[in-house]
Amino acid sequence: MELLGLHHVSILTGKAEKNYEFYTKILGMRLVKKTVNQDNTESYHLFYADAEGTPGTDVTFFDIPHLGKTYSGTSDISTVSLRVRNSESLLFWKERFKQYGVEQDVIQKRANRDTLAFRDFEGTRLILAADNGEKGVRAGVPWKRDDIPLEHAIIGLGPVTLTVAIAEPTVGVLTEVMGFRFVGSYPSLEGDYPEILVYATGEGGNGGEVHIETRADLPRVRLGRGGVHHVAFRVPNEKEYEQWAERLKEYRLQNSGKVERYYFKALYFREPNGILFELSTDTPGFATDEPMETMGEKLALPPFLEPNRKEIEAKLRSLILN
Repeated sequence: MELLGLHHVSILTGKAEKNYEFYTKILGMRLVKKTVNQDNTESYHLFYADAEGTPGTDVTFFDIPHLGKTYSGTSDISTVSLRVRNSESLLFWKERFKQYGVEQDVIQKRANRDTLAFRDFEGTRLILAADNGEKGVRAGVPWKRDDIPLEHAIIGLGPVTLTVAIAEPTVGVLTEVMGFRFVGSYPSLEGDYPEILVYATGEGGNGGEVHIETRADLPRVRLGRGGVHHVAFRVPNEKEYEQWAERLKEYRLQNSGKVERYYFKALYFREPNGILFELSTDTPGFATDEPMETMGEKLALPPFLEPNRKEIEAKLRSLILN
């Protein structure tokens, strides 16, 4: 029983229209599912991914208009990485970000990879991480756009960074409960702080890592727009999903219990520093209720919400995505 890597990250946005424009028209990702937050059906839930909605390529957003700003700190998923094929791609993206006025940093090494840090319009801290042929979790299928060559397209999720006040409790859950393994460390780029620890699962590499940053000097995060709500990890099938549900019970980790999301099954729990983790199945996927060719074009509702479509649509604000 082994987690295969990252499944998705979910982030908060206060403006879905600008969010759509940034992630599709600037970053070139595909909107593979336009649906609602199943825990609050008056709010949209948007899923961006690769061309096929492959697990491990999803960045999702809860749309909460008028949401306040995020105040960064500890107990935080502080950065989200996106994979590109090689270091040449980073040069392409530097020029593209300059063209669109996207806040960016210089190309720097993180965990022996060339990376380019940048921010979206709400301040979400993002990193492009170059594969450069390294072995590990398979990349996704690039979404074709005329203005982004396929060889430079985003091809999945890279490492997430967890910023915590004390690393040991988080490391304990990652290694003892979730089966992650320590694979190295690298110097902090923020100053004279402890080295950032790297843990991997599955085949590892760019799509299978979690990085742990210790910052005892920071206050606790206050999530708002641009903040990362949770990170999910890949469970290959429903059989292992059942086993993970039992494992969380065995370790007496308070959790959500089994949650049916229709596109995947989920388990939610908080690690000791308070960061929300999710375990999500690869199956059945986003093409369950829509043809692959037209995913994301219409409001999709899982079968248990479909009988309430008229009521749900009446309460949703108008959302025009061009």
